[in-house]
Formats: sequence, structure tokens, C-alpha cells
Amino acid sequence: MAESIETSFHAAIEAGKINGAVICATDAKGHPIYNQALGARTLLSGEKVAQRLDDVLFIASGTKLITTTVVMQCVEQGLLSLTDDVSSVAPELAAKQVMTGFSDDGETPLLEPRNRPITLEMLLTHTSGTDYWFANPHVERWCQKFDPPGGSRRPVAEAFLYPLGFQPGSSWMYSTGLDWAGKIVERVTGRTLGENVQRSICDPLGITDAQFYPVTREDLRPRLVDLNPQDPNALGSAVMGGRGEINERILGDFGGHGLFMPAADYIKILHSLLANDGKLLKPTTVDDVFQDRLNQESRAGYRAALAGPLSTLFRVGIDLETKTGHGLGGVVTLEGVDGWYGEGTMTWGGGLSLVWFIDRKNDLCGICAIQPTLPDFDLELVETLKQNFRRDIYRKHAAWKEQQQIV
Repeated sequence: MAESIETSFHAAIEAGKINGAVICATDAKGHPIYNQALGARTLLSGEKVAQRLDDVLFIASGTKLITTTVVMQCVEQGLLSLTDDVSSVAPELAAKQVMTGFSDDGETPLLEPRNRPITLEMLLTHTSGTDYWFANPHVERWCQKFDPPGGSRRPVAEAFLYPLGFQPGSSWMYSTGLDWAGKIVERVTGRTLGENVQRSICDPLGITDAQFYPVTREDLRPRLVDLNPQDPNALGSAVMGGRGEINERILGDFGGHGLFMPAADYIKILHSLLANDGKLLKPTTVDDVFQDRLNQESRAGYRAALAGPLSTLFRVGIDLETKTGHGLGGVVTLEGVDGWYGEGTMTWGGGLSLVWFIDRKNDLCGICAIQPTLPDFDLELVETLKQNFRRDIYRKHAAWKEQQQIV
């Protein structure tokens, strides 16, 4: 049995392995099942202050769910379609070829034409072939040879100019698809992704403290956890295991990873989708988001990825034996786990230290944002803490429900 949140997290804080964490969980009616800020953070001056629920956090790939929601709003408005070719609004994607490897001498990439169009659904489900460089050895090698790190900041189309990792729709690999989807939203709305997020996500939910990298608002910077002596440029390095350089290379709003906001606000988004309250999306659209979207080809690639070197990242705490798929916003369980995730639960994370879930069957959603210490990032411990959160929050939910019956 996983340890309690209190026992394991406080032990990690006392051992100097993490600085703190912010954990929020609620049910569809908005009952606060758990809302705690643990530990302390260090100001840029070196002063330590208690962690707070309204501290501004780098949510990294937690941004993806928000981008998906904005995309689906555009679909509801008729501005976009999940199944149409996106080349008319993203011609850079239409120009990409598929890389199958390198020549025997290792100098020349082997490229072939795309055999089918890229759709918005593919971008949202990581089946488009727009792999992250770190997730595909061929792409990583291409980047090292033709587009090494460094240089000026670049927008999405220039930051991810490398070839596709596979034929669109034919496999699955964690990707920059949500960054491209965010760029498509900008082009069809005429507004930045940040403006769209504020207007159609934050405003309806009363969220005022969200901003894409770099966080420049003077009212947010005093609460910015990632502005500290170990991360003076507030790159979000701790969340990324000490590797926040991706934010040094981007220009504009990146829908795959670039948002900063409090966990106490992120839970409002999770709650709206859990409650299916219509504030962000129509109820039928929310149902669409939670549907498994993998076909026979892409499912084979997904299963291979779950057994591959990045398995821990892709499984998000779920055993390999549990059947899972991928919806428009994250991994979806295709069967329930006794005492834990119900069938149809959606979950994903952010960097290496943030995790969120929405369990519509068991009426619970939550976010856990851990602040690891640097430079000695302890990945094994952070994974254990995330799993303790995932499990213990269900015990706390059960205890809360039992208490309500007594009262």
C-alpha cells in the first residue's frame, strides 16, 4: 500500500529531497477533498517562505489539457474540424516529410513523402508523427546534426522544424502536436494562445493568475515558485528535472508546455470538466474529449511506447496490465482499477513532477505539483511521491464520503 501524502511528503521535505508541494482535489460538486500547500519555497533573495495554494507554478505539459479545451471550443464554433487536413492553416506541417532513419554512413537522413494528411485529432492524440526530439532517436540525431541547441528564440514552426517521426496516423509517440494545435488556434482566431486561454478558459472560471512563459506580470512574480537562486530566469527547471532550457529557446505561447498558474486555479479547470458544467465545453464535447481515439495502427505504436525506455513517463502511474488508450486530452483508462481509477479516467502530467487526473466514474479530480530540489533531482523518489498522491487521495476521498454519511 502506498504511504500517506503527509508521511511521505513531509519525510521528503525533511530529507531535503523536495522543497514542497501543492495538492488539490475536489469532487463534481466542488467539495474540497484535499487542499494543502506543503513545505517552503525560496525567494530570489534566498529567503524561505511557506508554500501557498496560490503560488504560481510551471505546469509544463499540464498546459496540454488547456490547449485541447481551447481547440475544442474552436471546433464547437465551427472554426476547426478534428478530421480535416490542417495544411490550409499549418502549411509548415504539409511540407514535412517522414524520416525513417539515416544512411549507412550516418550522414544523410532517409526521408519519404507523407502518404496521408495530418488532422487536428492526430495532433491532439500524439499520432501525427510530430514527435518530441527526445522521444525519437532518429529525430534527436537529426536535431543534433542540423538544428543543434542554441541561437535565438523561435516560434513553434521554427522550433520544431524537423521531419515527422512516422507516417501520420500510423503509430503513437509523445509529440509537439499540442504546440502546433495552439498555433492553429492562433491563426483561426487572430489572437495569441494566451489571449484565447484567458478569454475562454480563465475568465469563465474566475482565474486571473495564468501567463505563458516568460512570466512578466509584476503581480505574479512575487508568487512565482520557479523564480529562485537555482532558477533565476524562472525557466521551470525543477519541474523538468533540472533541464529548463526548452524555455530559453521559445518565442510565443507554446500550447504543449508553456503555461504558469497556481494549482488552486488548475483544479478549477479539472473540476469544470469533471462536473461537465458547460462553462468551458458542451457536455457532448467533454464526452468526446474522454473517448479513446487510437486506431489499430496507432494503438500498436502506443503499446510499444508503454514498454519502451520512456515507459514511466507514458504510463503515468498505471500498471502495464491495465488497459489504457488515449483521448484528446491525455491517457484514458479503458477499465477500472479496484479502489482507484474508474473506467474512463483521464490523466497526464507536467515535466517530471506534476500529475493531474479526472475520474468521472468515481467523481474525483486532482492535481499534485511537487517542487523538487536541485541539482540532485531524485526521479525515483518523485515518482514514488506522485504515486502516493494518486493512491492516497482516493483513500482520503473515501474517508470524506464516509464522514459525510455520519454527519
